[in-house]
Amino acid sequence: MTAVLKHELRNYFHSLTAYVFGAFLLAFVGIGAVLYNIQAAVSSFELVLNFSSLIFVVIVPILTMRVIAEERRQKTDQLLYSLPITTTQVILGKYLALLVLYLIPLAIISLYPLVFAQFGDVYLLTSYGSILAFFIMGAALIALGTFISSLTDNQGLAAGIGIAVILLNYYSVSLSEYVSSTAMGSAVALIVLILALGLVIRYVTGNGNLAYWVSFVLVFAIVAVYLLDNTVLDAAWYGTAEHILECIVGLMIGTELLWHKLKKAGKQIVVTTVTESLGTFLVVSLVFGIIFWFTGVPIYLAFL
Repeated sequence: MTAVLKHELRNYFHSLTAYVFGAFLLAFVGIGAVLYNIQAAVSSFELVLNFSSLIFVVIVPILTMRVIAEERRQKTDQLLYSLPITTTQVILGKYLALLVLYLIPLAIISLYPLVFAQFGDVYLLTSYGSILAFFIMGAALIALGTFISSLTDNQGLAAGIGIAVILLNYYSVSLSEYVSSTAMGSAVALIVLILALGLVIRYVTGNGNLAYWVSFVLVFAIVAVYLLDNTVLDAAWYGTAEHILECIVGLMIGTELLWHKLKKAGKQIVVTTVTESLGTFLVVSLVFGIIFWFTGVPIYLAFL
């Protein structure tokens, strides 16, 4: 992991990436400090950070878009995975390099409250608590950008998706005002989110059937909760039906995952697996059938 960390830091500082990222972040925080702390004569440094957080929409996707997408595009990710370290250590090394890149301008920003305290009353505890929250938010967005970069080998697509997701994160509260507060409005919003989840599952796993079944089950559950009243939901038969459906859906999803992997392995292993499964089932059922026959238990139970 240390080797990956050093390699990533060397690449960042041998290019303009680290310097452009730090310059943009410092410039935006500087503009906020001028507007709030100097011109408006407000001593609350947290207002500056709240204003500056908008720059993450641009600099985080641009910083993280190449982390894994570039490795996949150049087919160098296989070299990383062939190293005597785990995949987790590779990702952690890349992520820690990004955090170091982020901490350098943040260390300079942390001096601002001390400078302003020389010219007025600044709440240092609140200011540094805000800086800590600013760091945590940036670290979370960097992790999100790294994940998005792992979904594609196209840097532009990774940056575009990252910008869209971060903007949605910022304005989700404002957008929620346009969603109806009724049960129907909430159900429609949840269905839209579930369909988006299905698209993500299909893209990540490449399994359209799995995405379809997961989306179908979740949408069906939401519609059922919306349409059925509490009397039906509390009934004993509904609980039994719910457990049966859970077993059926779990079996269908598990079978789809297993069958998808078996098809990739080839026709012969599919035949072998099916034959061995049926053979095992028949042998076990036959043994239990003989035991049940001698003990007086109904033989058909051996096949259940």
